[in-house]
Amino acid sequence: MKVTLLGTGDAIGTPKIGCTCPVCSEARAAGRQRLRSATLVELRGHNVLVDSGPDLRAQLLAAGSPHIDAVIWTHGHYDHFMGFGEFYRVQKTPPVFAAEPTLAYAGSIFSFLRFDGHAVVPYCPFDLFGASVTLFPVNHPHMPTFGVRMEHEGAVLALTSDTNARIPDRSKEALSGADLLVLDAISPAGYTITKHMNYADAVALAAELHPRAFRCTHMSHLMPWDTPNLAMDMETFDL
Repeated sequence: MKVTLLGTGDAIGTPKIGCTCPVCSEARAAGRQRLRSATLVELRGHNVLVDSGPDLRAQLLAAGSPHIDAVIWTHGHYDHFMGFGEFYRVQKTPPVFAAEPTLAYAGSIFSFLRFDGHAVVPYCPFDLFGASVTLFPVNHPHMPTFGVRMEHEGAVLALTSDTNARIPDRSKEALSGADLLVLDAISPAGYTITKHMNYADAVALAAELHPRAFRCTHMSHLMPWDTPNLAMDMETFDL
């Protein structure tokens, strides 16, 4: 399993439009960005996207224009699904796997695209190109939101969608023991954003879950670039 973190920013992205803070200024000077949420998972010739944020066109071009065979949506916030329209007149629209509320809401936005939607039951694994995939609820009020565990040929990817630290114990089990653990960490330690974890929350949860490798994602422009364990756009892992 090969995992590429295509987008590691929050809904606003970094640099934030019109912002002159040190993080955004450094981003402009260095030509770096944090685009919105998307993760590419390669499974022996098949390509799966976890989320399809609004920067998807640029992300797929940067990744070498892979053909996408399936999409998993974690929840119905625009920065996690709105880029799905980029498949229009580019390739056959891929099937989408998501919890029923996500599929119903996000799918309704794309009436101009015909695609197969597959409603997934939380905590019930399903097969996707030989990988065992499980969606599990996290805590991102008031939107039904899900993390993803993917197991393929002995390798395990576990990631949260947007969540605060109050994750159900059963979902923590689904996040545990991963080769790569990716956690929401929208802000530095000391900030309280009720719908998300801050950096200290994510580090504490990672210590509890014992992954082989750990990265923070869904980061705002408040997060300094040199913070340990931060993911970078286009960072790749061979699991």
